[in-house]
Amino acid sequence: MEKKHVTHMARNVLELWNIGVFACVWMGCYNAFVFDTYWKLGGMITVFLFFTVYNMLCNLYKAFRIASSSMGDTIFSQVVSFGIADLLFYVECCLVWNRYVSIVPGLAAAAAQISGTALLVVCSKRYMMEHITPKGTLLIYGAETAKEEAEAFSGRILTKYAHLFDIRLTESEQKPWEELKADVDRYDTILLYELSNGKRTDLVTYCMQKQKVLYFTPRIFDIMLQGCSPRHLLDTPLMKYDYTYERYNEDRKKRIMDLLLSFTGLILLSPVLLATALAIKLEDNGPVFFKQKRCTKDARVFEILKFRSMVVDAEKYGVIPCGVKDPRITRVGRLIRATRIDELPQLINILRGEMSFVGPRPERVEHVEQYMKDVPEFAYRMRVKGGLTGYAQIFGKYNTSAYDKLRLDLMYIENQSFLLDLKLIMLTFRTVFQPESTEGFAEEKVRKINQKSKQRKTVSVEAAVQDRKVLEQIAK
Repeated sequence: MEKKHVTHMARNVLELWNIGVFACVWMGCYNAFVFDTYWKLGGMITVFLFFTVYNMLCNLYKAFRIASSSMGDTIFSQVVSFGIADLLFYVECCLVWNRYVSIVPGLAAAAAQISGTALLVVCSKRYMMEHITPKGTLLIYGAETAKEEAEAFSGRILTKYAHLFDIRLTESEQKPWEELKADVDRYDTILLYELSNGKRTDLVTYCMQKQKVLYFTPRIFDIMLQGCSPRHLLDTPLMKYDYTYERYNEDRKKRIMDLLLSFTGLILLSPVLLATALAIKLEDNGPVFFKQKRCTKDARVFEILKFRSMVVDAEKYGVIPCGVKDPRITRVGRLIRATRIDELPQLINILRGEMSFVGPRPERVEHVEQYMKDVPEFAYRMRVKGGLTGYAQIFGKYNTSAYDKLRLDLMYIENQSFLLDLKLIMLTFRTVFQPESTEGFAEEKVRKINQKSKQRKTVSVEAAVQDRKVLEQIAK
């Protein structure tokens, strides 16, 4: 309760500050340009509209999640939220006045909003971390999960959310049931990591009876259930799988949005595209574009376009994932990878109809073959057209595991809608500026992947042909 009290208070103060700063600057500098008559009423309506837009954007970007987000993420989300709202109303003022209106007062307002927001978020977060004790947490992992993997998951949680979780015990689901129940009774928060179906059902039921704070990792089937709707044909409840992705993927609205965004993007970003192409050419005189065969809907193969960010012969020793400090990345490449500029040529792929703006990231043919062996459910991911951005790009990272990427992408596939696409496009703008989203694989993980890659090279030709047949079966 104390944590909620702090976050609610911080939210109220943030709203008052950012809306108050906007109201003062608008009424003092811009309102007269928009409203000749009904000056006060027009100003009040404008401030109310700003409040509405600002809160909608804050909810979209999770800008009020002070407890469960880092200070940097919260501040950045706030800046994006009130920044977009400020800009919208400044543009409205210029359009109504039909001439340029000085942007200086608006910039001063933005500076005040940024400094006030940063101060409020830092103070709220520090108070929370100093005065609120994280809840004692029990982590239970599945029988097929190694303890090292569970401990690695625990470490990732504590790296970002040590102020929320105090993981004091890590246990396997194979522990005797009575002992597991006794462990659950001792802790406030329970994390269930990759449990088997039967054991997870028992533990979830018991945790709900005891009203514990409960988190658990979903299985593929759990996510697919999101694509079902209830049917009351009899007095026996029925669930019908709706194949929502088939209807939406053929929707003209999605294709029209793809055409408009890709065409507009190519025009507006043409200076950036030309400058990037010139920089790549000047650095080593190599080709500007990098082409790669990728799989999209129904396992169709196409050539994806990217700005080249590595040396020309980067893959002469085979397919090697990019590491944290990969020496193959050029100086220009580091900049365009960090800012996602290297992905912009894919607007051409979208214009051609080979990709969509939003969808699961199209994977390399070699990776698809391997993922299909390790995770057979990966076939479900290719039920829709590949995209420039998607759930896994926004909520995951470059080095997120294939299974976790699959779960994220299936969440999108089973919940597709025009509004969801718009939401993900807007969230992409924030993701571009988050360094961890482009984080490479750790050196140890690269070494293991390289070993697997070398082992795969020794596979016979017959096995390779069989892999291709798997892809053909998916297409059918």
